[in-house]
Amino acid sequence: MMNPKVDFYFEKAEQWQDEYRTLRAICLETSLTEELKWGCPCYTFHGTNVVLIHGFKDYCALLFHKGVLLKDPEGILIQQTENVQSARQIRFTDVKQIQDLKAELKGYIFEAIEVEKAGLKVPMKKTADFEIVEEFETRLAADPELKAAFEGLTPGRQKGYLLHFGQAKQSKTRETRIEKSISKIFDGKGWNE
Repeated sequence: MMNPKVDFYFEKAEQWQDEYRTLRAICLETSLTEELKWGCPCYTFHGTNVVLIHGFKDYCALLFHKGVLLKDPEGILIQQTENVQSARQIRFTDVKQIQDLKAELKGYIFEAIEVEKAGLKVPMKKTADFEIVEEFETRLAADPELKAAFEGLTPGRQKGYLLHFGQAKQSKTRETRIEKSISKIFDGKGWNE
């Protein structure tokens, strides 16, 4: 059922409006509940996120929150970046692509609903599974208070820092990122907070 709180998303002037409306119609033909989350239409099953409609400069997409668990017989699910563990997208650049795949898209949505009904969980990497760059490892070894503060962070914040530091190609950049993050680590915040 359409949620009036979400209507604005489909009415605002943007490049993907026809695609958004078509994706909405497909999602509404399922048993999912339409909600607004992260400023985007999100379709839930008993309060659990199943699929989200969102857009970018070069494409719009259906994002399946547990897409990694779907079978993907069409080979159309895309992992946004190498660090995305659970979600997968199906991307579109015009409304005809969506119309041509309507039956398949509904199949993916129904499979995603079955994943929720079955209570399946995505096995997520632990903080220990992420690489700690040498510069940060050296810093932690030299500063027990920093090490304790880092270990006191939530696993998500720890992973965020490790990814942020590890994405820098040059040692100098990694060191700069580490230095800028120390006060946030002591404050118990994530690198982007």
